[in-house]
Amino acid sequence: MNKKLSEIIDSAEAKELETLLEKIEFEEPDEVSFNRIRKSVLSKTGLSDSENKNKKTFKKPKKAFAAACFAMLAVIIFGACAAEAKEYSNAITFFNENDLSAEGLSRGEIKAVYRDITTESFSYTKTAEVIENSISQGNIPGLEIFQEELTHEDIQNLWNYKNFNSANFFEDNTEYRYRSEYRFDEQKGFELLEKSCFEKYNGEELIWSVPFAELYIEDFIEVSGGTIIYGRNDTWSSAQRTISRLAKISDNGEILWEAKLENGFEDEYIAAVLENSDGSYAVFSRGDFEYFCLSQYSAGGELLSFCKTEIGNYGIWNAALFGDGYIVQLGSYMTDEYASIYMVDRLGNLTESFSYSSEDAHYYITDMIEFGGNIYLSAYAVPKSEEDFGGRYEIASVLDYIFENNKISIESEELTPLVKNNYTALLLVCDPGGGEPMEFYSVKGSLGGTLSANGSGNLLWEVEDIVDTYFSPATSAFSIGGTCRILRYTFGETGILISREDTGETIGYAR
Repeated sequence: MNKKLSEIIDSAEAKELETLLEKIEFEEPDEVSFNRIRKSVLSKTGLSDSENKNKKTFKKPKKAFAAACFAMLAVIIFGACAAEAKEYSNAITFFNENDLSAEGLSRGEIKAVYRDITTESFSYTKTAEVIENSISQGNIPGLEIFQEELTHEDIQNLWNYKNFNSANFFEDNTEYRYRSEYRFDEQKGFELLEKSCFEKYNGEELIWSVPFAELYIEDFIEVSGGTIIYGRNDTWSSAQRTISRLAKISDNGEILWEAKLENGFEDEYIAAVLENSDGSYAVFSRGDFEYFCLSQYSAGGELLSFCKTEIGNYGIWNAALFGDGYIVQLGSYMTDEYASIYMVDRLGNLTESFSYSSEDAHYYITDMIEFGGNIYLSAYAVPKSEEDFGGRYEIASVLDYIFENNKISIESEELTPLVKNNYTALLLVCDPGGGEPMEFYSVKGSLGGTLSANGSGNLLWEVEDIVDTYFSPATSAFSIGGTCRILRYTFGETGILISREDTGETIGYAR
């Protein structure tokens, strides 16, 4: 039996047709069998039966008519095989062009998958299997999350942000703020720090304020039993020297302890502070722009250990707990490295490293966290450009379009789509052993934001969706400003995406 024919009609019909052909050659076939098989072949192949509509009912062929009957069936079968061969050839071409795996599929299944995809039916059971297998072979499994259009509430939140610059409050409506005051030094000829104040508010009501005379506050982290603030103090004698300091403040505004980093550097700044599982604190710092440093402090603020590693001119951009140690992000604009991750043990030794890059895009990591035994990295990607426009790497392609087309007075309606197309938020799920991404989620037109775990054991990923922009070429700090709405994606304990919500919050954008 012809193999191609068996792909066109089912096996029972194929066997009966084979028997019919033998009858035509050696004996007279019955009318019912002949007409039924003829119609079956015609329906399976899509060939027209119009030429037979006006003909008389089939009569048993005599021996002399057998050759004619055989010839008619041969034409039908030949046409069916030719049509099938063409479709199969198109299916194979389609599989090859789209890197789909045909391994383990029959000829009929290949065609069925081809029809299912090209007609956008996506109802054939094998289609999902083919796509999934093809993705997993040499690629990272990923899911693109599509954003929804702005709702009435989104626009209202945007308006409120523009007019009132609303702050993001904690759930209990409390907010921590810090500010600095300066005095002019006539002898030195410039302003010096008078004091910094760390303050707690309930809405706009001040609850308490704690002043620091020798600490310019740069950041803070909420920890068990209070808040740790950290920053620097610049001193001038024969030369300028920068000394970093940190302090813990109770929930009631009481200074529990203060500490000063004295590790032998002329310039040392604190990049991050983490609370360890035992209640102690890991302080990551940079010494003289050459050394990566880790200091361990007890819950009471006593120095437990210190380790420094010479790494060159790399900044500490992020740090997170991981197992018994840490993961840190080191970056350098000078060497065009934005996504290098290092594993660090509890003593401060850098043990392993891995990085993320591509030929046509820069990757920027914004946050990282350990979840379910894996490393989750929040990031965003922007296309590379031949121009950097004075270090504005992120928006180089947008600025290139603006200046190339003399769009100095570009309006938000034209600018915002350009900026959105420049960004893709990424959530990378990485193997802690070698750092390779095992899967990822992407959101176009957005930036990856903060990562956190809630009390239910779920992972929360905040994404900054760009909704409005403006061009400000005369501003020195940035060229493009705007606003993002914050969307929150929730992932279950196994890393499966559970839900998406608009938080109603907004955040400024400036690049």
